[in-house]
Amino acid sequence: MDTFELYGIDALLTEEERDIRDTVRDFGDKELRPHVATWFDEAKLPARDIARELGRLGLLGMHLEGYGCAGTTAVSYGLACLEMEAVDSGLRSLVSVQGSLAMYAIHAYGSDEQKQEWLPGMAAGEKIGCFGLTEADFGSNPGGMRTNAKRDGEDWVLNGSKMWITNGSIADVAVVWARTDDRIRGFVVPTDTKGFSANEIHQKLSLRASVTSELVLEDVRLPGSALLPGAAGLAGPLGCLNEARFGIIFGSLGAARDSLQVAVDYSLTRDVFDKPLAGYQLTQKKIADMAVELGNGMLLALHLGRLKDAGSVSPEQVSLGKLNNVRKSLEICRESRTILGANGISLEYSPIRHAANLESVLTYEGTTEVHTLVIGKALTGVSAFG
Repeated sequence: MDTFELYGIDALLTEEERDIRDTVRDFGDKELRPHVATWFDEAKLPARDIARELGRLGLLGMHLEGYGCAGTTAVSYGLACLEMEAVDSGLRSLVSVQGSLAMYAIHAYGSDEQKQEWLPGMAAGEKIGCFGLTEADFGSNPGGMRTNAKRDGEDWVLNGSKMWITNGSIADVAVVWARTDDRIRGFVVPTDTKGFSANEIHQKLSLRASVTSELVLEDVRLPGSALLPGAAGLAGPLGCLNEARFGIIFGSLGAARDSLQVAVDYSLTRDVFDKPLAGYQLTQKKIADMAVELGNGMLLALHLGRLKDAGSVSPEQVSLGKLNNVRKSLEICRESRTILGANGISLEYSPIRHAANLESVLTYEGTTEVHTLVIGKALTGVSAFG
């Protein structure tokens, strides 16, 4: 029996949600899992090939309506993220950035022309998107960004740089946020535009099965139609981040579930002092404690998913989910590694890879500290931000 069976999770899901989950799990087990340790080890990912397969399955922008998107429930999207991250956080990041950041930005804030031009190809995985918000000196404080957009007649001219951008060097389109004379605005930037370049970041120790890049914009001239008309101020990019954070609430549990299952399986086959490691009380305590945290995290994720589908989830609740589930999932991955002993540092087993990835997930799209202060403000009514 695994943790989700122990908690009776299947009974809380619809038949369609179970079917979507099982389809993504089957795809991950057959097409991705056999290769992921090599991708992580070599820091190389065939992202375009994978994106086309994900598009064929309908996973890219799956929770959006129209333009070739599947229009599923938020819970179904969350379950898909969980199954992708059970293989590797980098693969879930590919889905999240494509669907919940780049596609969502165009879907929520773009013009009809922008939606028609980009969304069908992105949903099919034929066009890759990235999301340019974070800068080298401005992560938790995006409002301090230096990237700027200046009017020049009917055109816009963008200058600046963005850092830690998933999919950046393979993207066909970048949603770039820049400071204007008025407010922070978003722009749809084809990556073949003169003055745009993307440099892949190497020597990472986390999210190695993911393409991470720096974007550089040097006098990038765009027509007025490149502006996202529906977004003005930080509310636009923060709305996109809230979408992606929701996927992480589910996704991080996938890394934890896989790590725990690997640890349980190992403990049953590893003999220590002439009996299975699983037969020792301390091992069973570790397994039971991890299962409780994993199951509780799943119940929280499902609850927030139902609220999101009802249109009533708040940003503070998403912060709570992201804070708890990533933090607990990272603890589960680390503890699972201890059950494997020295074998646990090998890429033959997944827990240390998942733990290394979750170190990034713990930080991106809102650090632990930021989400803690969001929750603190919600409870006290007093902002502790600078």
